Amino acid sequence: MKTELIIRSNSSDIDFALLRDGKLIELNNETSDNKFSVGDIFLAKIGKVLTGLNAAFVNVGYPKDGFLHYHDLGAQVNSLNAFIKKVSTGKYKEFTLKNFRKEEDIHKDGSINKVLKTGQNLLVQIVKEPISTKGPRLNSELSIAGRFLVLVPFSNRVSVSQKIEDPKEKERLKRLAKSIKPKGFGVILRTVAQGKKVAELDKDLQNSLERWKTMCKRIPNTNTPTKILSELNRASSILRDVMNESFTSIVTNDETLELEIREYLQEIYPEKEKIVKLHTSQTPIFEKYGIERQIKTSFGKTVSMSRGAYLVIEHTEALHVIDVNSGNRSNKAGSQEDTALEVNLISATEVARQLQLRDMGGIIVVDFIDMHKAENRNKLYQHLKEQMAFDRTKHKILPPSKFGLVQITRQRVRPELSIKTTEANPNKNGEVEAPIVLLDKLEADLEKFMSNSKNKKVQLHVHPFIAAYLTKGMSSIRFKWYLKHKKWITIIPRDAYTYLYYRFKSPRD
Repeated sequence: MKTELIIRSNSSDIDFALLRDGKLIELNNETSDNKFSVGDIFLAKIGKVLTGLNAAFVNVGYPKDGFLHYHDLGAQVNSLNAFIKKVSTGKYKEFTLKNFRKEEDIHKDGSINKVLKTGQNLLVQIVKEPISTKGPRLNSELSIAGRFLVLVPFSNRVSVSQKIEDPKEKERLKRLAKSIKPKGFGVILRTVAQGKKVAELDKDLQNSLERWKTMCKRIPNTNTPTKILSELNRASSILRDVMNESFTSIVTNDETLELEIREYLQEIYPEKEKIVKLHTSQTPIFEKYGIERQIKTSFGKTVSMSRGAYLVIEHTEALHVIDVNSGNRSNKAGSQEDTALEVNLISATEVARQLQLRDMGGIIVVDFIDMHKAENRNKLYQHLKEQMAFDRTKHKILPPSKFGLVQITRQRVRPELSIKTTEANPNKNGEVEAPIVLLDKLEADLEKFMSNSKNKKVQLHVHPFIAAYLTKGMSSIRFKWYLKHKKWITIIPRDAYTYLYYRFKSPRD
């Protein structure tokens, strides 16, 4: 498996494209004016405390107040409150918590009005960015994420990622974490900590501890609300969370960003520093790596897949619905059940990619093609779980029902990525899919048409502009089709056709 990170920078924002074996699996955007990112910590002011909801609205500087539920306070919120009061005076400078006396933990079924008061200052962390008309979702159980571990102030707990399944490795990591853990802090070992030595873990812990101390120094004499600790920029956070041996290249078109990435990799993964490259070609960076085309073909309502199958993705207020269609493909499988399984497995791979690519959250219902055999439904379920294992966002998948429905919940922490892929129809009012999407559909239909051995000669009737595009140059698209299918396609321009209309015909019509 080959992983590439392509970063496009311009004056106002930065786009990050994560490719796995050349296929776009994640697309992120960071704008210079984004002040509320997941992981940011604010010194905020408590607004209304609502006992009926057992929650409070918190002013973090966003037009809509953030939402803080009692269950998101964290058991150690009393200790956090006492710490903030002491540090705010400027007299208490023991930020390591070595000599800090902890307060009693709050009860799970307590009431928020006994813990928080209107006008009180509190440290809160963004766990969900503002989405639609809602303000950010907050918690006050602070955590500072590093490369290998997460530092949790006012806790004594040591835990290991559930994705590490080896009990011996879990026990080893716990033992190492306890040996380096500072008093007053808890530690969560991340999946990438697997196999790491104590020196690497300790270096990462010390970096997180320094970030905590820097944050605490900003608390005295600070007006509320104020951001006092920023999450890493998107480039660094992506590298921190997903960097592994499979990364083969990191390419950016910005010299400053290239230097920053090199410096960051020197800290977290020195042996990978050499894979960072500066894009100097005249061809735009996203065009060079085929990302623009993948964006056009991946974000529409209809998503084409191999062998003629396609997905239809619908968004509603309550949930997302994905319909799996086999298309008019020729059936090479032995039976209808085999065909359904084949299409469903292809679709499951694409569904996993689409969820990550669009960052779809909440409830997702996938309507797969019905399969009567329980063993085939189980194959589909296991395959979908394997494909979703690459997704860093917290999610849960239920087995397929007898109707072929699969229910997925996926944590929503950022607004869903939505990119318009339709363009103005040049022939009449309204919109149509972009021409690049037409080409993908055309190639899929050609493959189906060619699979019929009776079609020894093939004609393609298209609008003259499309015909010119397909036949342009020595290494034209038509010539590539000839190399692939070993048949020459006769392209016939038709003035009567609209731009996006086409027909394949055999000599017998």
